[in-house]
Amino acid sequence: MRKYIVLLALALVAEMSAQQNYFNPTVKVKDYLEPAIPHPDQDKEMKDKLSKLKKKPNILIILIDDMGYGDIGVYGGGVAIGAPTPNMDKLAHEGLQLTSTYAQPTCTPSRAAIMTGRIPARSGLTRPTLTGENPKVNPWASENTTAKILSQNGYKSAISGKWHLGESKGSLPNEVGYDEWLGFGSVQSEYAQFVNEWIYPDLINKPDRLAAVKKMVDQNILTGVKGGENKVVQPISNIEELSKVDQVFANYSEDFIKRSVKENKPFYLIHSFSKVHNDNYVSEGYKGKSPAAIPYKDAIVEVDDIVGRLMKLLQDLKIDDNTLVFLTSDNGPNEDVWPDGGYTPFRGGKGTTWEGGVRVPGIAYWKGMIAPGRISDGLFDICDMFNTSLSAAGVLDKIPSSNYIDGVDQLSFFLSDKGVSNRNAVFMYSETKFMAIRWQEYKVHMNVFNTSATRRNLDQSTIQSIGMSPWVYNIYADPKEQLSQGHRYFEWGIPGVMGLIAAHLATYQKYPMKDIGLKKPGAE
Repeated sequence: MRKYIVLLALALVAEMSAQQNYFNPTVKVKDYLEPAIPHPDQDKEMKDKLSKLKKKPNILIILIDDMGYGDIGVYGGGVAIGAPTPNMDKLAHEGLQLTSTYAQPTCTPSRAAIMTGRIPARSGLTRPTLTGENPKVNPWASENTTAKILSQNGYKSAISGKWHLGESKGSLPNEVGYDEWLGFGSVQSEYAQFVNEWIYPDLINKPDRLAAVKKMVDQNILTGVKGGENKVVQPISNIEELSKVDQVFANYSEDFIKRSVKENKPFYLIHSFSKVHNDNYVSEGYKGKSPAAIPYKDAIVEVDDIVGRLMKLLQDLKIDDNTLVFLTSDNGPNEDVWPDGGYTPFRGGKGTTWEGGVRVPGIAYWKGMIAPGRISDGLFDICDMFNTSLSAAGVLDKIPSSNYIDGVDQLSFFLSDKGVSNRNAVFMYSETKFMAIRWQEYKVHMNVFNTSATRRNLDQSTIQSIGMSPWVYNIYADPKEQLSQGHRYFEWGIPGVMGLIAAHLATYQKYPMKDIGLKKPGAE
């Protein structure tokens, strides 16, 4: 079947490649780079701003786990849903608020996309690894991270917090390009299952089972440097220790930033929260701090305070005018664990390619470089941060040609005072299955998620093929994707969008998908 699809894709590409058209105004610069829409005027404005910098800029990516599109105040949440977010709101007001930022449906694929600039079907990191599970092939052996490229070009790089991209030898941050790191290898829920007998009684109250499962998980915060062994910082053996991890990560991030400034080296840092992934246990002083006074909302308040701490440090060190900050979430809210999950105004949630699963907040800030108060619905894929970070550092030409890069350089979109997106379309997957495309204000589904019970996007959903016509939604008119009317109102656009999908699928001929052993037994 896949061979047939590829052949069909190649035929469609050949048919449409004779000319650029309204549906595809992109230009291909190199064979291994995703084509982008050229904007010469904003490119010139970007270069003029960059030419005035006296040193290489710092890059800080703030990555929040499972936060919903509607959790932040400026996105319709905040005070209105019982969890004020003044610091994240301030960041948006003083920078660029993106309303059409897209992630992958789950955390591991999104994190891989940010770090490699590649759709996870290419890297093989297509789904989260589960308790005690490791890929049969190290995906990082043939991948290049932003951290690796920047470290080779004068930057000091680190990740603080959650990793969840492999824990076996050769797969931890200091082994894939980061100069240093502090965090844990897995995910919050991996450690929570050992400490709360009210939620996990059938594990905790059976000693033999508990002992067996504990052997599969490294229950520690670790730290390591490039070329060195990882060391235990502190254990995660009870709720109190688990509740403090984000404060430990924040302390490390602050220390890393201070050390980088003292060494007069530009830094690349991903501050990767453990919150607000289930199960949420907040640090001392945050219990009941939100107006809602429930754990998830208290966790949002703690996250917002830490964002405020990091931004204040940049200001105190007088480097906020030389630091590109990007804040986002790795996927939509996890509705399956409600009420310990976030809010989205859209259909679906984490695990699906409905808007609720993949559309996330995206805020870009750079004092004096990004005009404050901008709001844009331009398309942005989080894998664009790979290219954009390298572009800000002036090393875009250092991207190796060995892998296809799905990200596009969006720095001119950020820096031009009236910048528009350089991305033409966003392609959406569930593991290796192509699901949907967002082009302009239209979302076109070739496969759809069928959730058979309320709030069971992960635990009780299936993927089904479409019928004769793709399912099409005008996201401006029908943002909840409730009633497909593609055949009725978008007949004019379906052939053009089908051509975009065909061109995208054709890239797998030269740059095929990578299988690292995460395919589920029995799956097609």
